[in-house]
Amino acid sequence: MNPNQIIDSAKQKFQAAYEHFQSELKKVRTGRASAAMLDGVMVTAYGTAMPLNQVANVTAPEAQLIQITPFDPNNIQAIASAIRDNPTLGLNPSDDGRIVRVPIPALTEERRREYVKVLNGKVEDCMIALRGVRRDAIDAVDQAKKDKEIGEDDAKRLEKQIDEAMNKTKGDVDAAAKTKEAEIMTV
Repeated sequence: MNPNQIIDSAKQKFQAAYEHFQSELKKVRTGRASAAMLDGVMVTAYGTAMPLNQVANVTAPEAQLIQITPFDPNNIQAIASAIRDNPTLGLNPSDDGRIVRVPIPALTEERRREYVKVLNGKVEDCMIALRGVRRDAIDAVDQAKKDKEIGEDDAKRLEKQIDEAMNKTKGDVDAAAKTKEAEIMTV
């Protein structure tokens, strides 16, 4: 593997880890309703488990309400029970026969702190992934050095580039986490 491929591969993996972190952030509740809060809810429709967004249109028309319009009205009970039975959400949907409405209760101070802890766990998971990518890239550089594909100076330069890419991504993760924490703690 040539040196530029090592750096490009590491940067792509850093970016992929950051994008995964961004998608995980959407799942952490803030004080506002968001359609992304219901990502990961599986609905049993037509005899198989399907993601909610494949059986219904999910919107957040108000700050404290999520509205779900099923594509097939026969699935309305399955959608409501899938949301109600999901222990991580703690939400109680209601339906009028055509639309499922999910009121989002206001967060207490204690719940806000719990969500900040969840957020910090997701940050740590992302950092673990970033450190793993960095370690793999450094190992690839060391292997190239052992195989005499690159010299000592090139190895040091590549390691510095890997560390710079890691620090940039780490800064992006920290900034996103601080923004999300501010959203969570805002009453």
